[in-house]
Amino acid sequence: MFNIPVSPALAWALLFGAGVLEIVWAVGLRYSEGFTRPWPSVVTVAAMGLSIVLLGLSLKAIPLGTAYAIWGGIGTVGVAALGIWLFDEPATLMRVASIALITLGIVGLKLVD
Repeated sequence: MFNIPVSPALAWALLFGAGVLEIVWAVGLRYSEGFTRPWPSVVTVAAMGLSIVLLGLSLKAIPLGTAYAIWGGIGTVGVAALGIWLFDEPATLMRVASIALITLGIVGLKLVD
């Protein structure tokens, strides 16, 4: 279906985009209010689909374990940060330290691949 060549640089860009879209759909879940609000629901479902497509394309040049961990890590860090910023979730020292550790893990996986 998507038989396009993917260079390593493009794969990393696609993976980053997939991670950002994971943040969009996760936050969109909150705004969709259980898929009862039409536009936030449409954006959420579209971001879900595109995120998975981009993740799949990135796997043409990035190992599965690395790609999935980084995709999940980008989403986790982004959603946790936006939860603090948008939804007044607590920014405790332990929460911020944990977000920092996940970020270090993402950077570490990128550096070894």
